[in-house]
Amino acid sequence: MCGIVGYTGASAAEPILVEGLSRMEYRGYDSAGVAIQEGDAIQVVCRKGKVSELAHTLEHFNFAGTCGIGHTRWATHGKPSEANAHPHTSCAGDIAVVHNGIIENFAELREELTGRGHVFSSDTDTEVVAHLVEESYHRMRAAGEGDLRAAVAEATGRLVGAYGLAVMADAEPGTIVVCRKDSPIVVGRGETGSYVASDIIAMIDATRDVVVLADNQMARLTADGIEYFDLEGNAIAPEMTHVDWDIDVAEKGGYPDFMLKEIHEQPRVIRDTLAGRLSGGALSIDELDMTAEELNLIDRVYVIACGTSYHAGLIAKNLIEAWARIPCEVEVASEFRYRNPIITPTTLVVAVSQSGETADTLAAIRDARVKGAKVFGITNVVGSPVARESDGVIYTKANKEIAVASTKSFLGQVASLTLLAMLLGQSAGKLTTAQIKLLFSELADTAEQVERILADCGPAVEEAARAMVDAQSALFIGRGMGAATSYEGALKLKEISYLHAEAYAAGEMKHGPIALIDENFPVIAIATNSPVYDKVVSNLQESRARGACIIAVATEGDEEILKHADHVIYIPKVRDAFSPITASVPLQLLAREVAVLRGCDVDQPRNLAKSVTVE
Repeated sequence: MCGIVGYTGASAAEPILVEGLSRMEYRGYDSAGVAIQEGDAIQVVCRKGKVSELAHTLEHFNFAGTCGIGHTRWATHGKPSEANAHPHTSCAGDIAVVHNGIIENFAELREELTGRGHVFSSDTDTEVVAHLVEESYHRMRAAGEGDLRAAVAEATGRLVGAYGLAVMADAEPGTIVVCRKDSPIVVGRGETGSYVASDIIAMIDATRDVVVLADNQMARLTADGIEYFDLEGNAIAPEMTHVDWDIDVAEKGGYPDFMLKEIHEQPRVIRDTLAGRLSGGALSIDELDMTAEELNLIDRVYVIACGTSYHAGLIAKNLIEAWARIPCEVEVASEFRYRNPIITPTTLVVAVSQSGETADTLAAIRDARVKGAKVFGITNVVGSPVARESDGVIYTKANKEIAVASTKSFLGQVASLTLLAMLLGQSAGKLTTAQIKLLFSELADTAEQVERILADCGPAVEEAARAMVDAQSALFIGRGMGAATSYEGALKLKEISYLHAEAYAAGEMKHGPIALIDENFPVIAIATNSPVYDKVVSNLQESRARGACIIAVATEGDEEILKHADHVIYIPKVRDAFSPITASVPLQLLAREVAVLRGCDVDQPRNLAKSVTVE
């Protein structure tokens, strides 16, 4: 959450900062601001709302400075306001700071600093950093020793929590000092200067070769170049990462919004995720870095994740237990780390995170490794913390996902977890070579089937959306794989349309949810061809008897479902194990269509951010 950008060089900083913030607005968008060195002073401009509000205001300033930092915020401490927007400054305004993450001991630090005469102008945790740097910097300069880098290093020694920081001082014009702990910071060198951001996308036009700082690493950026240090001030030489995707992944490509564009990219994501994974009838996931013997020793699997990634884990549980016959538990990452789970050296922990920087998932990874588990990451971001801190990783090949509500990353995760389930089944001797070949072929076929859904189901989705647009609540139901799919469908609807939605395993209806059903309460059912199809139909009959509007996602050729549903969205016939891939797509489209009809911003829903880097 939140986005950092910074530039120092030969060009005017303002347009570079605004462009970078615009590209990272999916990370947070309740306020935005910049700090630019103008002459011998740092000028700060902040605005509540989206980056466009800030850009409009900056048109009246005509800043010419060539060094600056910027930030787009998702509120944690303090409500969205100009006072709480970053950058934050010291008492004298000579130090400016932008920050991602959360300072857990900020209340104690604020009380301490206030006691020494510091005056605070915001409710944020970030502002304590500006005042801590101010104290260290002024003391060092008075003693004729130290610099901004040393002052920032000293200040971070007082911080408890997660932070990605970029800091400027008016006494060191043209210099930006950055550091990180548990919050991403990327730096790179372009033709006209040096760049820093919390996401590669902000600097992709300037350079494809970047350094992703590790925890407790620092960098000093000047117009002439970039130097790297540890916290003690020793020079280091971090590894360079080359970025091979293009900026056009962040363009809408003719679609009205990023969400629809990304939904339509899902067939490509499936194909890219599966490419090269089957060789000679055997699955190959070299990144897992485990031998067949080690895989065969696994006797328990935990999938840890949050939100949409958690729902992908629920699908994986069914597949791992069915194909590998290994017990699998799916845990919300924020709970996993606090409940002392049973972990042994033969436990495999699979950490799933779209961004690769989800704070709760990272904390769970660290706990699992301390307890001796093998940890495998599934993420969409190369070089992300989840990738670096796992023993092995599958990249979902979704490329950059801009819309806050995850779609293509979800299908990439499901495809990746399906591969993992097949691999575990293969290693355990539960799936033969012939079975692996057949399953892989059918899994690959889902890419074409998703293309058919995208081409054909538009009218049915629109009709269903109009039928439920004025509802106050909705219920998603399914059984087996359909139950796991329904949880993700409900999340998508509530995320972007603000229509309250719940999901239940259909067999639970009589245990509470049925009391809510009436003519104003639509029921969306996953009623695809499966061993539990008749059971789902029975639940639909119960709902319809109470006046509910029934919307069913069903298998092509199923005429019987028309007797029980008011609206049917047909999808191609697939093996039940792969039905979450195909059935999720019309639910994504349905959520988007309802949101559009309700006048909602489908790409940037309120109160949500793409990357959740704090607890």
